[in-house]
Amino acid sequence: MPKGYWIAHVTVTNPDQYQLYATGTREAFQKYGANILARGGAFKQLEGEGHPRNVVIEFPSLQAAIDCYNSPEYQAAKAKRAGAGIANIVLVEGV
Repeated sequence: MPKGYWIAHVTVTNPDQYQLYATGTREAFQKYGANILARGGAFKQLEGEGHPRNVVIEFPSLQAAIDCYNSPEYQAAKAKRAGAGIANIVLVEGV
């Protein structure tokens, strides 16, 4: 079964509030087998509009990534992100 990937591009506008979100995601990510491959760090924007924070998280499957996103644990963390920045998130199936 192909792995699933959570790809997020984020601009943080309120770091203290965003930290509450980041801390809150741990339970959901652990529950659904997340493996964080990239979170922040150096990057080079080659095309299109970018964001200063880029995140790649690997899951055992696309369904696990979807279930994590829709879980009560993640949704509670997501509520803490409101007003803390702009996020674009996509879930994709690996090959």
